[in-house]
Amino acid sequence: MAQQDYYAVLGVPASATQDEIKKQYRKLAAKHHPDKNPNDPKAAETFKSISEAYQTLGDAEKRKQYDQMRQLGAFGGFGGGARPAGGAGARGGSYGGYPPGGAGNVRFEDLGDLGGLGGLGDIFSSMFGGGAQRPGGGGARPRGPQRGADVETSLEIPFRTAAMGGKVPVELDMTEECATCHGSGAAPGAKLQTCPECNGRGTISFGQGGFAVQRPCPVCLGRGQVPTERCPTCGGSGEVRTRKKVMITVPAGVDDGTKIRLKGQGARGQKGGPAGDLLITFHVKPDRFYKREGLDLIAPVPITIPQATLGSKISVKTLDGKKVTIRIPAGTASGKRFRVRGQGIERDGSRGDLIVEVAVQVPDKLTPEQEEAMRRFAETMSGNG
Repeated sequence: MAQQDYYAVLGVPASATQDEIKKQYRKLAAKHHPDKNPNDPKAAETFKSISEAYQTLGDAEKRKQYDQMRQLGAFGGFGGGARPAGGAGARGGSYGGYPPGGAGNVRFEDLGDLGGLGGLGDIFSSMFGGGAQRPGGGGARPRGPQRGADVETSLEIPFRTAAMGGKVPVELDMTEECATCHGSGAAPGAKLQTCPECNGRGTISFGQGGFAVQRPCPVCLGRGQVPTERCPTCGGSGEVRTRKKVMITVPAGVDDGTKIRLKGQGARGQKGGPAGDLLITFHVKPDRFYKREGLDLIAPVPITIPQATLGSKISVKTLDGKKVTIRIPAGTASGKRFRVRGQGIERDGSRGDLIVEVAVQVPDKLTPEQEEAMRRFAETMSGNG
């Protein structure tokens, strides 16, 4: 998919902010997720394209590198579209309007370092996980043990679990190696033969602006071989989608948007390779009572007019269920805060406070006796005025 313009894939302009890109990705991912489109065979490929685009544009550093490549004519950013390497453009035609040997025939070693970001080959490798080379170059995809893919997900957790820590179960959809064919894509007893599309290399190259990008061969899916009969379990892809249940340990004090990485909890590796990682973004549900300010807990507590006027004592529950007594001085105004040291959220050895914020409640209705008492009180206040 390197020949595609990632901004076009997500349907956002190149000037979009990171928040706009993230919002659009979530919208498209929810719409095209394979689980929501079981009868659409193209949904998985569309979802994969969207995810690949977001992996680059959603990361500020990778996006910066991508934008520099795009300005040089890659991905259809400037000039013409992508062409297969070794085609007319590579045999002497022009790329993006440049003649052979002119500005269009860019050599990586000539461009060198781009603003401290490294050479073009490094940029392509970091963004797409594949090699970047001049048109006509070789290079086969490694066929030994391969690390499993990282899996990203978001997890909604209760406010108190985020504050105090705990364990939360989560079910994940993952793509894993097919147990029937062990990733070969071949039916039991079928033979493997050299892929006619890539001649066994496992990769094909796309030329753009005088350089080429390697991508896995779409026929053999990067394996370099195709079976005489496809595996009935996975349909020849060598992979199956499974649902995996994982128990997540939530560290105490995590805030909304906090991300953690769990080593080896991602997709299973291929051919004996290690598993990928699981990356989780926490989203904290609001609590019906507490609010949070950093490590401090804010507890709004209603009090009556007599309590505020004459003074009183009130009991407030802490996050762990204990009770503390707060003395309300006479003449306390609504919105006054009282701090209880060390009863807030603890994280990394630091602990916040519990802040009790009183709100003076005015009754909607009064009994005749209460109304008469309030009138007498008002008269005395007028007399003092």
